Amino acid sequence: MDGAWLTRMRWRRRGAWMWPAFAALTVVDAFIAHALPPEGDSEGLVAALLGAGLWNFLAVAVVAHPIGAILRRVRRDLPRFVARDYAGTWLLVAIAVVVLVAGLTNRSTVTRDRAAIRDAIARATAWIGYRAPPQFRAELGLATTVTIQPGSLYRTCVPNATGRRTYCVTVNDNEPLSQSVHFAGYEPNTAFARGLG
Repeated sequence: MDGAWLTRMRWRRRGAWMWPAFAALTVVDAFIAHALPPEGDSEGLVAALLGAGLWNFLAVAVVAHPIGAILRRVRRDLPRFVARDYAGTWLLVAIAVVVLVAGLTNRSTVTRDRAAIRDAIARATAWIGYRAPPQFRAELGLATTVTIQPGSLYRTCVPNATGRRTYCVTVNDNEPLSQSVHFAGYEPNTAFARGLG
């Protein structure tokens, strides 16, 4: 009896990595997703923590059991709880790697989109400053821009001094510089964005 108890304790010590890894890697995943969002251009820390906790819990609670069973077929000497613990720990590490790779991949997209919107705003304000009626040119500092298609199509509007009318243009980054800006009417971006939603 004492020998079996000692053997069980030895296995417990060797196979007790899953829950400490769960706690540590959930925090690590949240910080990675906050600093390098896997999609979009930002993710709040609380949202990232909740998302990481959910994915890690599903891995431990649902996926670790069948993978642990497969591991026991390969290594028959492992007790069931140790195989499940190993499987859960590997899954948690794999999720952290996936979050990091997805964040690094998305970072180049975010950087490219931010550069595109800066370029679109510069083109739009230059065009409005040169071609728009004087009442709008004087208010270029109040320009607003909405994204129609990330990385390529944007709409910029400038209000007049009273704020009752706006002058709008669209910018298509895929067109040559001299043909990329077009007059887009007088509907303000607030109304236009509601139509996009």
